Amino acid sequence: MRRLLRWTWRILLLALAALVALQFWFLVHIWHWASHNPESTAFMRERLSIIREDEPRARLAHRWVPYSRISLSLKQAVIAAEDANFMTHGGFDWEAMRKAYERNVKEGEIVLGASTISQQLAKNLFLPPSRAWWRKAQEAVITVMLETLLTKRRILEIYLNVAEWGDGVYGAEAAARYHYGVPAATLTPEQAARLAAMLPSPRSYTPRSDTLYLRSRTADILSHMHVARVP
Repeated sequence: MRRLLRWTWRILLLALAALVALQFWFLVHIWHWASHNPESTAFMRERLSIIREDEPRARLAHRWVPYSRISLSLKQAVIAAEDANFMTHGGFDWEAMRKAYERNVKEGEIVLGASTISQQLAKNLFLPPSRAWWRKAQEAVITVMLETLLTKRRILEIYLNVAEWGDGVYGAEAAARYHYGVPAATLTPEQAARLAAMLPSPRSYTPRSDTLYLRSRTADILSHMHVARVP
């Protein structure tokens, strides 16, 4: 029994050490990205591996552009659509989470999410697409790291450069060229609002997509984006 207990403690300690090492690995990467641009994300690598099952030489459409070369309209539209309180929360929008919970309970299913831009960036950068409980816990820890080590401007800059806007299309520059044939710097308010409307389900849209939902959501974002606070 004593030997079993000793081995149990050793296993627990090893598991704890591995967990701490993993968190340190995340922390080092985020610290590095305060001044260096990530070349890819977990979501990008996962999607590329899937695409290459059918097209072995396939490449993602992705081109990093600095914050200054992304249209103000797109910054406003994305904040209005995804995280209206981005500038004031510390990574988690508790009021939005409460409203989402109440709405989902009322509907009897998940119809509304409340993930902030920081939370979305945390999972995009590091985590596999899964609904496992440990993933949400890890996402929360990474979100705190992002908010602690990066400025709001840097968080938004990275997010806009790695967000998905079509199957294999990542980042504002690739999205602007794919959907409109223009650079991200020249996106109009209407174009920006339409891109922001695509974010919850980006692979559903092509440059020719025109659904009732897309038109309605674009109009709604346009009506709110002018009050969005941008870093």
